[in-house]
Amino acid sequence: MSGSCFAKTDLMSADSPAFGHFAPTSFVGRVLARTRRCKGDWLGKRMAFFLRGLAVRALNGAPVDTEAMGAKMRLYPYNNVCEKRILFTPQYFDEAERDLIAARFTEDFVFLDIGSNIGGYTLFVAAHAGPRARILSIEPQPEIFERLTYNIRLNNFPNVKALNCAVADVEGEVTLFVAQGNKGETSMRIVNADSHSEQLRVPASTLLSIVQQESFERVDCVKLDVEGAEDLILEPFFRDAPAHLWPKLLVMEFCHGSWSAELDDLLLECGYREIMRTRCNGIYELA
Repeated sequence: MSGSCFAKTDLMSADSPAFGHFAPTSFVGRVLARTRRCKGDWLGKRMAFFLRGLAVRALNGAPVDTEAMGAKMRLYPYNNVCEKRILFTPQYFDEAERDLIAARFTEDFVFLDIGSNIGGYTLFVAAHAGPRARILSIEPQPEIFERLTYNIRLNNFPNVKALNCAVADVEGEVTLFVAQGNKGETSMRIVNADSHSEQLRVPASTLLSIVQQESFERVDCVKLDVEGAEDLILEPFFRDAPAHLWPKLLVMEFCHGSWSAELDDLLLECGYREIMRTRCNGIYELA
């Protein structure tokens, strides 16, 4: 890999308050206990979202130290929908996708989390796949990357490596369009009007370059959530990568309106078949 991507494990300085400092207050704790028990039907979700709104206002900008999906996390449920979902309703956080990934676990499972945000998938896999798994977590936004690495360190996961870069079709630098209302919608493409408010130049590398630099002999699963730039990553990868490096399982967010090419056709040509479709993602398996 070029020097454009780099790993960090020392962000969020040592003088940050220790885990537990932001334990939920009595009221927020009761809300968490209730929302995490809510069912997935219409009434259950309406109740969870109503209570969540009350708790977010009560927090008044403070983070919350919690445990979810088998891992400790410090979450900021304000300008990032991912953190809000994991904090209050982890049972709604891509449950079907996580169950399918877990069903494919092996002792030496290799997992790439591209667009990892604060580490929902990364931490789940690290907590359940075993100590011999190899997990590469990639997030380009410096602020969100700090939260990701803090959460990784909280759990002392020795098999997780985090890279602070974008995965793109070029080596060097790319522009990110940052959605201030939801940092999880930041993308290499403009995905909504809010994305005009801030732009960042970040280091970038191709997926093949990253896989080769990490000396992966195979990839068991890739989760890809890059808000409409999936084609920029996958087209050059499938064109240039040897077949033994193609992921056996691909979990990918749907952004058909943003893609410059039809990825379904590309995946079909490469031997993938769709085995599940959820509200947000398509899951493809290599035949």
